Amino acid sequence: MTTRRLTVAQALVEFLANQRTERDGVRQRLVEGCWGIFGHGNVAGIGQALLESGDRMPYLQGRNEQSMVHAAVGFARQRNRMSTYAVTTSIGPGATNLVTGAALATINHLPVLLLPGDVFATRPADPVLQQLEVPHARDVSVNDCLRPVSRYFDRIWRPEALMPSALEAMRVLTDPVETGAVTLALPQDVQAEAFDWPEEFFAERVWRVHRPVADPESVSDAVEAIRGARRPLIIAGGGVHHSGAERELAELAERTGIPVAETQAGRGSLRHDHPCAMGSIGHTGTEVSDDLARDADLIIGVGTRYSDFTTASRTLFANPQVRFVNVNIASIDAHKQAATPVIGDARTTLRQLSQALSGHRAPDEHVERSRAGARRWAEVVDSVTRGSGAERPGQAEVIGALEEVLGERDVVINAAGSMPEDLNKLWRAKDPQQYHVEYGYSCMGYEIPAAIGARLADPSREVFALVGDGTYLMMPTELVTAVQEGIKINLVLVQNHGYASIGGLSEKVGGERFGTAYRYRTGEGTFTGEPLPVDLAANAASLGMRVLRAETNDELRQALRDARENPRPTAVHVETDPAKAQLPPEAWWDVPVAEVATRESTREARKRYEDQVAARRHHL
Repeated sequence: MTTRRLTVAQALVEFLANQRTERDGVRQRLVEGCWGIFGHGNVAGIGQALLESGDRMPYLQGRNEQSMVHAAVGFARQRNRMSTYAVTTSIGPGATNLVTGAALATINHLPVLLLPGDVFATRPADPVLQQLEVPHARDVSVNDCLRPVSRYFDRIWRPEALMPSALEAMRVLTDPVETGAVTLALPQDVQAEAFDWPEEFFAERVWRVHRPVADPESVSDAVEAIRGARRPLIIAGGGVHHSGAERELAELAERTGIPVAETQAGRGSLRHDHPCAMGSIGHTGTEVSDDLARDADLIIGVGTRYSDFTTASRTLFANPQVRFVNVNIASIDAHKQAATPVIGDARTTLRQLSQALSGHRAPDEHVERSRAGARRWAEVVDSVTRGSGAERPGQAEVIGALEEVLGERDVVINAAGSMPEDLNKLWRAKDPQQYHVEYGYSCMGYEIPAAIGARLADPSREVFALVGDGTYLMMPTELVTAVQEGIKINLVLVQNHGYASIGGLSEKVGGERFGTAYRYRTGEGTFTGEPLPVDLAANAASLGMRVLRAETNDELRQALRDARENPRPTAVHVETDPAKAQLPPEAWWDVPVAEVATRESTREARKRYEDQVAARRHHL
């Protein structure tokens, strides 16, 4: 047997450089490169191995461990999960900073490989710097925090343990059902330890991502339910994009006339002007989608996991006779809502359904009702997104200006705050990969690093990260990486002096916007003074960004055009007009209100809450 003597870290890097994915005949690298911040727990192991690897495993220098994971996840999403990055950190705080990013990846079913350093396996000194001592379990380290948020976790105590573990890690990363964060914790002494590796370990491996076909009996049951429905509605989730099933969804909708609503993750499954496109659904849904959902006698879920935003906390599907058919590659999601499960890849299963439903058409009155509702909603969108040129824009008008400027293949990225609600209702997606809103974890700080990842994944697309002041203050540091690497991203920095989304929610639940404004503290102990003199545009400029300031709708449109055409990473700063209110929610969201309170605002909110709770139901 031919062997090669390498350290564990060198062997791992060489192994990763030879992994490929393949789906539908398209092959690409599974691990495109490695993000890293070095400390004593990885500099002599993974750091040295990356130095030796050169272009075999490209290295990107991050500024925050959490944001490195976000960048890898943004890349993986833009590549439809066929490729990702590895992320290496030291032990201690570098490793624990990975937890939030890992949770985001796993919740959204997006692959990322985490390589945190770990304590000494040989324990020459105990404890070492940054080691967590657990008296009852000496094999525990801070990396065990990553176990519940990882789809696969292993600690490589011995060199030879790397081989089976690395193979298992690749299996999970490429499994459409299991994928998420994968963690290989690497004790720092083991990283630098040499071993004679069999050459077969470094052979090129192709991990084929298959498209499981649904069993004929399940398809037959689903077809029977669809043919018998008078008011069917399709809900397209993120699984449509993961499978690349947008065309098949459009064909099924066109043949049957069944209207299609979309979750946050599924936005763009149909082009916005498709006659069957009803827009978003649920708490942040469009009026037409939510009205159709309330009356539907059959919900056909495709690649959705039915989060509370989608179901309006189990109050949306109000028809007493409503039933569910769920197309999903994951059994856990296919069975939700006591549905008829159709377990299979979305693309192949939608083809099966289209063939089996040949000649079937939803009732004409249902089709016309849905399309008339979509036309009315389009008029609403027009009315709130078209801002007067000389006025300060409201948030909806910022979205309107952005939509006007972006090309059809450009990407808009967002994750948290009030912006996802407005985007979900108002954005008119023109391309399946244009709408990139992370709402499985809705993580503040995702936007900037994810924009870098998306741009790396497809440099032919302009990428715009839409960021509120709250998110910006949490994690702006990867702007330095964009500048350093010349990665052209566009930042739209929206200043509204606080947490606008949670402020509005606070008001609804009787919290009177407590603790949500970025203002000076007043004598009453609340933050109701003048806005803080924080200049976020100047901050972005200090990090190396080209910065443009806009105060009116006309200036905003011009600044966005300028940013799009300029080759440098650019930030557009705009302060919005808070008097221009958002559209109200079309459906409820369950946020419990204090059952007893001294403040009248809270008592009134509790009464409203109890009225809404009465409509909640389990679908059994």
